[in-house]
Amino acid sequence: MRGVAVRGYAPFRLLSSSSWLLSALLCAGIIAVPVATIAVYVFVPAGPVWSHLVDTVLADYVINSLVLMVGVTLGAGIIGVSTAWITAMYAFPGRRFFEWALLLPLAVPTYIIAYIYTDLLEVAGPVQQGIRSSFNLQYGEYYFPDVRSLGGAILVFSLVLYPYVYLTSRAAFLSQSICVLEVSRTLGCSPFRSFFVVALPLARPAIMVGLSLTLMETLADFGAVDYFGVSTFTTGIYRTWFGLNNDAAAAQLAAVMMLFIFALLLLERWSRFKAKFHHASGRYQSIPELHLRGGKGLLAFLACSLPLGFGFLLPFVQLCRWAVSTWREMVDSAFWSLVTNSLMLAAVTALVALIPALLLAYAQRLYPVRVLRFAARFAGMGYAIPGSVIAVGVLIPFGMLDNFVDGIVQNRFGFSTGLIFSGTVFILIFAYTVRFLAVSLQSVESGLGGIHASMDQAALSMGKAPLGILKTVHLPIMKGTLLTAVLLVFVDVLKELPATMILRPFNFNTLAVRVYELASDERLADSSTAAIAIVLVGLIPVIMLSKTIARSRPGQHEPT
Repeated sequence: MRGVAVRGYAPFRLLSSSSWLLSALLCAGIIAVPVATIAVYVFVPAGPVWSHLVDTVLADYVINSLVLMVGVTLGAGIIGVSTAWITAMYAFPGRRFFEWALLLPLAVPTYIIAYIYTDLLEVAGPVQQGIRSSFNLQYGEYYFPDVRSLGGAILVFSLVLYPYVYLTSRAAFLSQSICVLEVSRTLGCSPFRSFFVVALPLARPAIMVGLSLTLMETLADFGAVDYFGVSTFTTGIYRTWFGLNNDAAAAQLAAVMMLFIFALLLLERWSRFKAKFHHASGRYQSIPELHLRGGKGLLAFLACSLPLGFGFLLPFVQLCRWAVSTWREMVDSAFWSLVTNSLMLAAVTALVALIPALLLAYAQRLYPVRVLRFAARFAGMGYAIPGSVIAVGVLIPFGMLDNFVDGIVQNRFGFSTGLIFSGTVFILIFAYTVRFLAVSLQSVESGLGGIHASMDQAALSMGKAPLGILKTVHLPIMKGTLLTAVLLVFVDVLKELPATMILRPFNFNTLAVRVYELASDERLADSSTAAIAIVLVGLIPVIMLSKTIARSRPGQHEPT
């Protein structure tokens, strides 16, 4: 029995609390195995394969990934920040609808949007057919950009991922003190100039957080860039693993990709460290809305409706059109098997990921020491690492473990155990847990942070042990937070593609994999039913976010 501090209060004694520290460190160590594996494999010789990659395709992976990141930064940044500022500061027709509807593209996986726009914009698609029939042209007599290109990928990612920037930017704009905006206007600044001189610098840290999330999702994507034929690190890892059958070279590609991720994380942290802006007053009032009428109101309406229309409404309508014509052939026993597999994986992972999240978050509450905080942050790094990288880091050690167990059993009992870990659903669930633990951990930490330490002290005075305090005090209070964590992980798992492609057992499919397979065979209409199922489930966290977005500012109330 030893003394520990809870949320900065004087140390007090918790029965058997040291077991929480050891368990949390062990849990963090297990979850960190994939990242550690990738780091170790940097020094494993990959033979001529690595030299071949360096000489032929590595430069393409680096350049395409960098160009994609820069393009998405500009596209998603401009859309997200501009729509956030318009909906936060101006009153115009449809503003209350756009406040939450602009988040809807988050419900659609990027690869599904890529398939839809390819069908709409390719040579045989309705857009080019309309151009040819309207102007009496033949193919080749007019210029039309190729959607299956790096530029097309930038456009698709910007349309789907801008809500990350919108969400963080709007929260930052709503949280700004009205005093600084009032001062800028008394000094003669127009609303447009106040945005660039005052509001944008104050919101820069929040904008950088949104952009870093956007770029991590961009680097993690496999389905869209593969379908567009853009060579990035994610597609390179997949091809090296399956095409060249070289795990060391795939791991080393993953290590190079992790450098990009770490650079993004450092950039985001650096931006928050350097941007130390402070409000001049604690006086928070409802932001006075500037009413836009006539042409200005129409421009604001168009600025919000265009990204929403192209990022969600148009693709969703197209999915529904396809589904109406194909659902009779596609909704069969095999389809319901896909639904069952996907929901089972998502539900089990969401519950499994909650266990280490609770352990790590509660252990930090009992032991607020630096080593535990570092272990928790390191274990939660999986969300910043693409699924393909996680898959490689998981498959290598579990493949070794399978071979080790099989060798022992064969030597002692004369039969083969096969692939106990790496050939089963277990490895998928573990990889998902590593990938999405941070989502669950952040929600749990937020919930625990809202519970005053005096409640722990009161429970201790009644003879409760740490586990008893967690069960009888914290969990009942955190029901809403825990449900949020479960739902967010559930939806993320349902949409996940690259790790599933690499790790799924033989003859085991999910909705995401089926959508990819059908789209790769150019059967886009046939993929619509599975795609709609993913989108409809993905709307759940969007609805949850929409309910809280208007309450992101102290003193802010929804307009009546």
